[in-house]
Amino acid sequence: MGRLFGTDGVRGVANADLTAELALGLSVAAAHVLAEAGTFAGHRPTAVVGRDPRASGEFLEAAVVAGLASAGVDVLRVGVLPTPAVAYLTGSLGADIGVMLSASHNAMPDNGVKFFARGGHKLADELEDRIETVYEQHRTGEPWSRPTGAGVGRVTDYTEGFDRYVAHLIGVLPNRLDGLKVVLDEAHGAAARVSPEAFARAGAEVVTIGAEPDGLNINDGCGSTHLELLRAAVVEHGADLGIAHDGDADRCLAVDAAGDEVDGDQILAVLALAMREAGQLRKDTVVGTVMSNLGFKIAMEREGIQLVQTAVGDRYVLESMKAEGFALGGEQSGHVIVLDHATTGDGTLTGLMLAARVAATGRSLAELAGVMQRLPQVLINVPDVDKSRVTTSSELATAVTEAERELGSTGRVLLRQSGTEPLVRVMVEAADIEQARAVAGRLADVVKSALG
Repeated sequence: MGRLFGTDGVRGVANADLTAELALGLSVAAAHVLAEAGTFAGHRPTAVVGRDPRASGEFLEAAVVAGLASAGVDVLRVGVLPTPAVAYLTGSLGADIGVMLSASHNAMPDNGVKFFARGGHKLADELEDRIETVYEQHRTGEPWSRPTGAGVGRVTDYTEGFDRYVAHLIGVLPNRLDGLKVVLDEAHGAAARVSPEAFARAGAEVVTIGAEPDGLNINDGCGSTHLELLRAAVVEHGADLGIAHDGDADRCLAVDAAGDEVDGDQILAVLALAMREAGQLRKDTVVGTVMSNLGFKIAMEREGIQLVQTAVGDRYVLESMKAEGFALGGEQSGHVIVLDHATTGDGTLTGLMLAARVAATGRSLAELAGVMQRLPQVLINVPDVDKSRVTTSSELATAVTEAERELGSTGRVLLRQSGTEPLVRVMVEAADIEQARAVAGRLADVVKSALG
């Protein structure tokens, strides 16, 4: 069996790859593994279970709840809430485990199961591996040890979760948003109620789009992966800014008053300066990935802020932040982690903090985001090559050296192998888009000839 857990839980096409049986079995296995690890020692265990609005989330939620309760875990079912809300409630309520059913920005037919440990933190890799092992043992016939009578878990609908999470968001804001007009694109997803409520309570005038989930329309032509509707709505309504989330609202991208995109790197730059001004940017450091735009790195150096770069993936950003005690990190895609207030990327919190900076300074989002110049970035995926040789090919190394010499200090080359497909990603940044395209095209040709 291949590893079920990816970088963000278990995902697949619902009712094909991710079945009710799999969701139930993983939940029972998780309960047993955490019990063996001592997580439940001395008390009756509790779990928080939430989901995004996908139709498949309804039966998968039922399977997860059944699995946990059958293993003796009391379940607080919080319904449709963002992934960061489930993480927050897991910590806030002192639960032993959190479970979120979502496939984030993926299309509607997909779904996923993501587990949180006590405190709302991601499960350690070794625990995920153990859950897989235990699940497989019992899937093939080894019987479970099951509680009976009063030992079975009880299931409660925890309706206070919505207000508790919104109150948390408002409580950590540095200032109100009075006087701002904001358009919110909720991707017909998990934040369709939470985000408008939070922005309105914070004082903003709110216009919503993509806030009518029907179980089938999540991420469909809207949200952080499709900014066209948000751009148009911001201009049409004369708003100060627009905020876009993905299906489970752990991401945030923005557009300024002119409808121009403000990506995750620019958001990080704005928040880094705001947090340093407030004395909250520990060690004057922000964490990004190797895919962070070179313009972001140049801007942070100019402002006296250190940039620590990790492998691609918000899990690696979070690992670095926790290990070194950094307060802010994120990705170009809009995963932004403010570790003092969240244990994972929180799109609603990020949007609120970005809007709060606009309100506090009286400056436009375009002006604030202008702290960095986003250099043109070209990405070419080269398929059907031996990706394992990307770091050992002398022909490729020579080509990269020549490209770097041509680009100089205002350009960058990054070659990396895909973690899931037989391809190599060629990324080139340059001050001029045509130069970036030309260099990337030449390097892609070398990758094909050297590794094909």
